[in-house]
Amino acid sequence: MSQLNVDTIVSRTGGSPTFSQGAVVTGVVTATTGSFSGNVSVGGTLTYEDVTNIDSVGLITARSGISVTGGNTSIKGAVETAATGSYSGTVLTCDTETATVFTHDLQSGAVGIVSITNFPASSASFHTVTLLLRQNDTGTAHTVAAAGIQTVTLTPTGVAGNTFTPLVGGATTVTLSANANAENFVTIGIHYNGGTNTSASSYKVFITNNGDFR
Repeated sequence: MSQLNVDTIVSRTGGSPTFSQGAVVTGVVTATTGSFSGNVSVGGTLTYEDVTNIDSVGLITARSGISVTGGNTSIKGAVETAATGSYSGTVLTCDTETATVFTHDLQSGAVGIVSITNFPASSASFHTVTLLLRQNDTGTAHTVAAAGIQTVTLTPTGVAGNTFTPLVGGATTVTLSANANAENFVTIGIHYNGGTNTSASSYKVFITNNGDFR
């Protein structure tokens, strides 16, 4: 077997050489452009920017999110991720980087503040966060207006947060079923108008519930 040591390979006409039987490269390949008329198989990780189309038969992981700036988006088989809310000192923290649905057993304690963190406030939008709250063993958590769920703190990604009294249709607070261990769905809707994401005036927060599932 021969070894060829050169700095540059060009064709006789000065253009790109042709390797009719292919080429095997064991090191790093650096190129400014590339064109493939057939399939490309990558056994490891492929990192790329500014591509026109992506057609994957497997899983695509977007570690920093997905931004769709035009056209229509069609997603089949999409599911919302559920997680247990982090509870401490009557504050139920819901990190929207990990889920959009959060569970909490009120036997562990009532919810004084719902803290929604890492909320994506990059453009005008409407988002929902759902709480699945299980009533305590005596059916006494959040059953009257004075003790209803009425405070939400909203902390967008990378900026300081604000505290809101959410808008409630036909009431002042959200109350839950008085039946022991009943399941309650509480939905918090957040409208961001695209303004300054540190200003409370850029947001409206709504809250509603549907409960007494036994």
